[in-house]
Amino acid sequence: MFVFILLIALSFNYFLYDTFGFLLENMILVTLFSLSFALLLYFILSKSVLDPLFKSDENLQKALNETLHELNIPVSTIELNVKMLEKNIHDEKNIKRLNRIKLASKNLLKLYEDMEYSIKKEIDKIEDVAFDLEKCIKESLLKFEDIKKDINIKINIKEVFIKTDYNGFCKLLDNLFSNAIKYNNENKTIEINYEENILSIFNTGVAIDPQNLKKVFDIYYQEDSSLLGFGLGLNIVKEFCDNNKILVSIKAKSRGTIVYLDLSKLRSF
Repeated sequence: MFVFILLIALSFNYFLYDTFGFLLENMILVTLFSLSFALLLYFILSKSVLDPLFKSDENLQKALNETLHELNIPVSTIELNVKMLEKNIHDEKNIKRLNRIKLASKNLLKLYEDMEYSIKKEIDKIEDVAFDLEKCIKESLLKFEDIKKDINIKINIKEVFIKTDYNGFCKLLDNLFSNAIKYNNENKTIEINYEENILSIFNTGVAIDPQNLKKVFDIYYQEDSSLLGFGLGLNIVKEFCDNNKILVSIKAKSRGTIVYLDLSKLRSF
């Protein structure tokens, strides 16, 4: 549209000069006429072309928000009924079936929350909130309770609050803890520390090859392709860090790998 209006304005400008002559006293008047014509043309075209697009975007946003709300209702209904059935079912086979329904419902709710967050991130501005870092870390670790097995997890964090996109930061932690557990095959330890605005997550195991440290944040990259995954985790981490003023780095240690997150710009005092 801009190029089209520019070409039309230049053509109109040429027509005025051709009509009134290329004289110094005509220059200001012709230029003002050309600018006024270009602005008027832009206003007319933008009203007819852009307004319907904005309206369509508003309607899409409204429809998505309503759909997300409606999706939450059946999931909540399933959870409520499962809780009611738990009180009356004592048969072992039926209890196992009920547990499978609970797990499926939990997974469905997680998919719903992820979809809601992804959509809202695209169409809305996500508000930053202040939250307790240690509490957020412990909530994230709970998701891996069933798969961490005998890994010893040590947390050394004093009371500290940060302010950022809470759901996005939780997804960042989920990906980092998932990697720390997946690649942990020696001494079975994960250490989470916070000192001088730096959050560090160390896991024992085979250290990342120093030659590959620059590649680990690339999308689809996996140092060990034999492990399950798509190579998206650290790319998601890097994208969130870049968008939220977090400096992230990974270093290989003699007995494992450590991730550093500089949270100094997120501190909430």
